[in-house]
Formats: sequence, C-alpha cells, structure tokens
Amino acid sequence: MTDRAGVIVREMSKSFTRFLISAFLVAITIAVYWRTLDHDFVVFCDDGHYVTSNALVRAGPTPDGLVRAFTTIDSANWHPLTWISHMLDCRLYGLNPTGHHLTNLLLHAVNTVLLFLVLSRMTGAVWRSAFVAALLGVHPLHVESVAWISERKDVLSALFWMLTMFAYVRYVERPGLSRYSLVILAFALGLMSKPMLVTLPLVLLLLDYWPLGRLDLGNPNRSRSLLKLGLEKVPLLALSAASSVITFLAQRSGGAVRTAEEFPLRIRLMNAPMAYVKYIAKMVWPSGLAPSYPHQGADLPAWQAAAAGFVLIAVTALVIKAARRRPHLPVGWLWYVGTLVPVIGIVQVGGQAMADRYTYIPLIGLFVMISWGVPEALRGVGVWKCGSVGDQSPPYSHTPIRPYACRRVLPIVGAAIIVALAACARLQTGHWRDSITLLTRAVEVTPTDYKSLDALGMAFAAQRRYDEAIRSHRAALKLSPEAPFLHAGFAVTLAEQGNIEEAVREFQEALRLDPEFGEAHYNLAKALELRGDLNQAAAHYSECLRLKANTAEAHASLGNILLRQGRPADAAREYRAALSVDPYCSQARTGLAAALQYQGRTGESIEEARRAIRASPDSATAHYNLGVGLQNENMNAQAAREYEEAIRIRPDYAEAHNNLALAYYDMGRYTDAWREVHQCVRCNGNPHPGFVKQLAKKMPDPAR
Repeated sequence: MTDRAGVIVREMSKSFTRFLISAFLVAITIAVYWRTLDHDFVVFCDDGHYVTSNALVRAGPTPDGLVRAFTTIDSANWHPLTWISHMLDCRLYGLNPTGHHLTNLLLHAVNTVLLFLVLSRMTGAVWRSAFVAALLGVHPLHVESVAWISERKDVLSALFWMLTMFAYVRYVERPGLSRYSLVILAFALGLMSKPMLVTLPLVLLLLDYWPLGRLDLGNPNRSRSLLKLGLEKVPLLALSAASSVITFLAQRSGGAVRTAEEFPLRIRLMNAPMAYVKYIAKMVWPSGLAPSYPHQGADLPAWQAAAAGFVLIAVTALVIKAARRRPHLPVGWLWYVGTLVPVIGIVQVGGQAMADRYTYIPLIGLFVMISWGVPEALRGVGVWKCGSVGDQSPPYSHTPIRPYACRRVLPIVGAAIIVALAACARLQTGHWRDSITLLTRAVEVTPTDYKSLDALGMAFAAQRRYDEAIRSHRAALKLSPEAPFLHAGFAVTLAEQGNIEEAVREFQEALRLDPEFGEAHYNLAKALELRGDLNQAAAHYSECLRLKANTAEAHASLGNILLRQGRPADAAREYRAALSVDPYCSQARTGLAAALQYQGRTGESIEEARRAIRASPDSATAHYNLGVGLQNENMNAQAAREYEEAIRIRPDYAEAHNNLALAYYDMGRYTDAWREVHQCVRCNGNPHPGFVKQLAKKMPDPAR
C-alpha cells in the first residue's frame, strides 16, 4: 500500500512539474511576442493579399467562402485551413490587426507546450524536453513565423505537426485503428494548412528508431522491422505525395516556380548546401535577420558551395557513426536535413536563397541534438590530477565532472541561453511593427535586395511620402535596371502621385522588357483610363485577359470603360464574367449594379448593390449605387441612409452629396438638402441648376 502511495505521489509530482514548465513556456513566449499585439499589418509583405485586400477572407467563413477555400488556388498555394483561419479572424476581429496577431501568438504558445509534452512523453526526459521547447518558443529565427500575420500557415501547420506526433505516440503505446485514424486526420489537417508537412512521415520513422525504440539496428531482423514500419506509413506517404503534386501545380500556375533558365539546376544544387550551413550559423548567432535573402544566382561562389557540401557530408557521416551509442544525434540531424528538403531550393519557389520562416519545424532537430548531445558529450570530460609522491595511487587520475555539470552548470548555462535568445527575439519583433519599419530594416540588412527597395517605395507611396518612394524605386532600378517588375512598381507610384505621363512611360518600358507581363498591361490600362485614352485602355485590359492575369479585375475594369462609353449591356457582360472568376470582386458587383440601373432594371440593381455591400461593407460606391436604386423606387429615407454611409466612408463624394440633397428635398428636409448642395459644390460637384433654383424657393431668406 505504501509503495502504491509513493507511486501516486511521484506521478503527481511529475504532473505538477510538467504543469509548471508548461506555464513557464507560455509565459516566456507571451513575454517575447506581446508587443506584436500593437503592430499593424505589413501590407506590402503579403498581409494585403492574405487579409486586408482579400474580399474572400474579409467576408468571413461564409458557405461560399468555405467552398472556395477548398476548391481554389490563391497565392500560388492550396492551404484551405489557413484561409479559413484568416476568415475566422476577420469575423472575430474585423481588420483590427491586434486580433490577428493574437491568434498567431496563441498558436505559437500552444505549439511550444505541445512540443514539450510530446518530447517528455516519448523520452521521459522532462528538463531536456523543456529546453527544446523553450528554444522553439524564443528563438529569433521564429519571429518571422509569429509576427507576420501572413505566415499563419507556419504556426497553424506546426500545431497539427505536434498533434500528429502526439497521436502517433498514443498509437505506438496501444496500436489500434481508431488511434491510427487520428494520426491520419491530424496529418491531413496539417497538409491543408501548409504543404511543408510532407516530410512528417519520415520524421515519424526516425522517431521509431529513437526515442520510441521500435527499430533496433543491431537486430538481425532489422530489414523486416524497417519494412513493417515503412508499410505502416504508406497512408501518410500517400497523403504527402498527393499534397506535393497539388502544391507543385499550384505554385507553377501561380508563377512561383522559377524556370531552369532563371535558376539552372547547377545553381540550385550549389545554393542548397550553403543554405543548410547558413541556417545553422543563424541558429547559433541570430544576427542580420531579414524577411528574405536574395539569391546570388550565377554569382554564387563555387568554393563556398563545395565547402558547405563537405560540412554536410562530414556531419552526416559522424552522426551515423555515433548512431548506436547516441541515437539522438542522427535523429536530430536527419530531422533537420529532411524537413528542409521541400524548401531548400532544389525546386526553386520565389527568388529568395533562404528564409527564416522555413526553420520553424526543422530547427527542432538541431535543438534535440543540443539538448541531448551536450550532456552526453560531458560524460567523458573530467579533471586530471597528479598522484601524491610515495602513495600507491597511479601517477595521474581522471575525475569526471559530468554529474556536477549536469546538476549545476548546465541548467545555469541553459537558462542564460534562453534569456539571451528571448531578448534577441523581442528586439527582432520590433522590426515587424509595420511595412515601412520592416522594409527599411530589410534594406539595411540586405542592401542589394532590390525587391525590398521596390516594396519600400510602394509603402512610402501609400503614405503619400512620394519623394522617399521615388528614391527607393530609383535605388532598386539602379541595382537591376532590366527587371520589368521594378519599372512597373515605379510606374504605380508615379500614377498615385498624379504623374500619369511618366507612369505610362515606365509601364511601357516594363512591357518592352517583358511583353507577356500581364499585370503591367493591367496597370498601364488603368493609367491610360485616368488619362482619358479609353480605347487604348480597353485594348490593354483585353491583352491582360488574353494572358490570364488579373482576370476578374480586368473584366471589371473593361466593364467600367464600356459603361462610360454608354454600353451598359456590354458592361454588364464583363461584370458577370468578372464575378464568374471571383464572386467577391466588389468592383464588379458595384459596376453590375450601376449597369443594371442604366438599363432600367432597378430591382436587380438593388439586389446587386446589396451583394456588393456584403462583399465590401466599406465601399462608398456600393452604398451609392444602392442609394440610387432605392431612390428610383421612391424609397427616399432608405436611399438617404445609403448616401450618408457613402459620405461617411468618402467625405468628398460629390455625387453622393448631390443625390442626398435630392433625397432630403423629396423628404421635405430642405435645410439639410441645402447643406448637401453646398457640400457638393465644395467637393467640385455640379448640382443641377434647376434643382438648386427650385430648392432655393423652399428656403427661408436667412438660409439663402
């Protein structure tokens, strides 16, 4: 009875220790990332595309949105659960960035605790597991995955990675179909968050060797055991294969997969070992971190690639040689090497040589090597002492210091490392405050990164800091004058500044360098439309459609031109074509409402305007179009509310002021109508002289 009571007490003590460690991991993770809750979206680093400008996401988890999350490819990726998580955030928080950052932070904290619980359950080594989890929680290389809202896919997929490992450990403890089904489910959900999880089945095979002990390399029947364990992973490998195919097709269709001409296989094979070694260097000394690291391409030194390759081969040979005595070394190393394979650049996606976000899962392998390897390495370290003269002791004796080091020195050193990394990570989060802060830092760290310079120019332009924007664009073009997208980005800034003529010349230069640059055709058409060259603009929109670029926007913009040319039926056809591509295209919805109104189809126009408002509640044009429809149906009070909302969103909306004056007049609110007429004039509008004269007669003399 006493023995049983002792066991219960020990188990309770272990559970309490795990609880305290988990609480500490949550606390230190929150301490590092709490300041991100005050950060803005980094709009010019994908947050705009993923959230703020994405009508599908902003609409929240609607039935249609959920279907499209699973059936469409966006951002050159298929990750439906990531889209759904952003939709849920928009439903809960709207476009308040605090809530979106909070979700990332909570997911990261949960991942940290789950890693600790899974490792400690597999190995029984509570404090070593805690050290690995703490490194995951506070390492500066992971700031990008947590502080960047667009990288929700990292922390979300890692959550399912941890859950898959947890389910797998439970399955190993007591095999059964129901438990294995949970492994498959968690893994499938992870792949639907980010396809980088394709390597997880191989990691599970490594865990079979250590620490789960299901594979004994010294056993004569090891080949049979390996085959059995491999067959066990077949359903998971099938999911990985399917996800890999979908991802490759998605990224190729989105233009993310680079051609062999741009990055020949030789260059990619040279960059891969260098990236492996550089990630290790940044893990040890995390300085000079940036959102992306430009690919050197043909300028990559061959001797550096050869040296990095030699290091990889040497380390691999050493850890395999030590496999029998220290199995954690090959498991940790192969975890690191294997999980980086999908993003190491053999299949080049994007123009970066490496990225901090790619290390979120792979570094766990190196952390395991450190947490288990360092104490083991101290086993043979000791102090040599001379024997006393005349005694019977040997002339020299060796006293191991490992017990003392493990009990005293290692915890202190480990705690110091965690604190130092946490301080560095907290400092790094400050660079993610907003687009300009982040891109300015990127340019400081990687001054040859012309893409960051181009994005910085657009970020400055968004704040109407046009002089700084133009300097950034010119600096980018100086680094790479033959890059079409740099000319196009510069042109966009010039157009926003109002310099339409120079913007047109820059767009034309971009198209000279790349005649198939669909987005440049689209933006050139917009500039020509602003200049009044409607026919030329329509031609470039049509060319954009031929190239299948900006398809929904191009259809909608072409519809706008046709509407201006007095062809509402043709315009309606283009708007419907846009909506067939993207049902959330607010420009097409509002345009279709206007086109139907022109055709006298008021009831249909009202319905379309309401759909446009549901898709984009802050669209002044959508509210204005609904007001026009309601006003035509003599529903003046409702029309007035829509005009008032349009003016609230866009105070200088002259047409809305004018129509609101008409609605007030019909409602007998002559003083309010007179006020809106004056507002219309102040906004450079032209109220109808006959209406003004008629309204003036209704006003008392002092109001005139």
